[in-house]
Order: sequence, then structure tokens, then C-alpha cells
Amino acid sequence: MRSKQSFCPSFRQFFDFARYNFDMNGKTRKREFEREAGPLEGRMPSSDDLTLAFDVEGQEDRPTVFLMHGGGQTRHSWSGAARALVDRGYRVVNYDARGHGDSDWSSRGAYSLADRVDDLRAMLSLSSPRFALVGASLGGATALLATATGILPAGLVLVDIVPEPEPEGIERITRFMSANPNGFGSLEEAVEAVAAYNPTRPRSGASAGLMRNLRRRSDGRLYWHWDPRIMELKPATHHAQVQGAAREVGRRAAVPIMLVRGLASDVVSDAGVVKFKALVPGLEVSDVRQAGHMVAGDNNDTFVSAIMNFLERCLPLESGS
Repeated sequence: MRSKQSFCPSFRQFFDFARYNFDMNGKTRKREFEREAGPLEGRMPSSDDLTLAFDVEGQEDRPTVFLMHGGGQTRHSWSGAARALVDRGYRVVNYDARGHGDSDWSSRGAYSLADRVDDLRAMLSLSSPRFALVGASLGGATALLATATGILPAGLVLVDIVPEPEPEGIERITRFMSANPNGFGSLEEAVEAVAAYNPTRPRSGASAGLMRNLRRRSDGRLYWHWDPRIMELKPATHHAQVQGAAREVGRRAAVPIMLVRGLASDVVSDAGVVKFKALVPGLEVSDVRQAGHMVAGDNNDTFVSAIMNFLERCLPLESGS
């Protein structure tokens, strides 16, 4: 297991600095905020002594948006969305799921959705009183189960995840994540593997970003950042939990929910959306063109526009923000 060092940062270290100038009458006029520092990085201990890597940015008293990435991804997959949300005025907490990125791996293979919900509960200590959850795929499954078991966000955004996904799409993801157990001899080999999975994604700049998802081990080879043991849990187990969570959330009808779907996704179909709406009648759906399962990565501008519209209704910023 990776290092368990952790710290609890003082968020008073994290400031937004404002510039002022004077108008012709000598009155001060507030100009656009300039952030002198980027996100504050930290590690959060969870209930079973693992620590989770996170970034947090934005004023402490602003509504908080939690970004929860999909399986096989890291918090860096949200970089564009996180920046847009902070620029709009939200506080953003963006963290690596257990077994991914810079977060610890579980020596016990504790990678159930329930374990991940416990992690979210720990991360909520970084939140202002009002918050929303944005979860992609595995992160969305976690957010939905959390909402069904007592965590009540002001709004929930599920990114390309439904209770009844297409088996072929799930199988393709599973094959990709299970492939190359012996790693890659070069970055170019990893780029080719990603291109084979997502051939429509432009390769321009892919190499630099991909290094965030790889780790070089002592044998000199590059390996994906995730713990292979996360693949021990069968997709059917997750699906059953997501279906139960959707029924419970739909029964309560207490939280606004939006599904953001990539129109080129092989995971979420029209039939899957119809079945989800049957469980959650108030479900909003936003379709993103030119995007597959990895919606934010495929078409970030349209994705951000969709979630911003939803969040500004269910998690409004203070007047004058």
C-alpha cells in the first residue's frame, strides 16, 4: 500500500486576491478576482486508514461541487470542468478515488461502492453547507448510492451512467482496464492502447496528459495508476446496487438529478435512459454531441455548459456573485 502520510491543511492559507481601482469620482471599483494560487492539494484520511488525494479551490463559504471521476481515471480528468466551476464562483473539491491516482490502494481489496461512499463522507468535511455531487461512471454510481443512503446534496449530476447500462459497452471498458497487466515499454505504447479504445479522441497533446495516468515501476515499465484489484468486483454487483439506489432515490424524490449522456456512448442507450426515467420520473437528461462514455474529456465545453445550467438552478450562488 502506498504512503499513509496525511495532513489537514488550514484553508485559511488559500486566498483569492482582489484588485481595486478608482473611478473618476474617486470611489473604489472592484475588478475581476485574480487567483494568486492554484488548487490546494491535500490528503484526507478515510474510515479504514487509507488516505485520499484531493484538490480544493474556491472560497470556503461558497456552494461546493464535488467532482468524482470514473473507473480508470483520476481527478485530473476534471481539470477543465473544475476551472470553469471555480471561475463561476463555486468551491470545488476534486479527489482521486481509492485505488486510483495519488490515493492509497487498499491492501484488503476494499473497493466496494459502500467503501467509496464512506470515502465521500470523509471528503464532505471540506464542504460548505450547500453542496452538489458530479460523478462520472463509477463516481456517479458512488454518488447515487450515497444519495440513497443518507447524503443529501442540493443536486446530483450523473455522467454517462444509468441503472441498466449496455452490456457491450461495459465489457469493452472491462477489457481495456484488464489488458496490459505487464505494463508498457514506452509512453507511445500506452497512447496506442488508449487510441484503440477511443479512436475518435484527438491524439494532439495526449502524451503529456496520459503521463498523469501512468506510473513507472522499478522494472522501468509504465503501468496504469489504478490498483488491478479493483477489477475483482464484478460489474453485475455494482449494477444491482445502482438499480436499488435509483429506486430509493426515485421514491424519495428529494434531490434534483440530471443525467449527462454522450450521444456516441456505447454504455448509455435510449432504452437505458427510458428505464432510468421510469425509476426517477423527475430525471433531467442532457445529451452531449461528439462525446462518448468519457463525456467531459470528449467535449468539455458542452459538458460544462450543461452542468452549469443545472447547478445554477439547484445550487445557486449568492446574489451578486
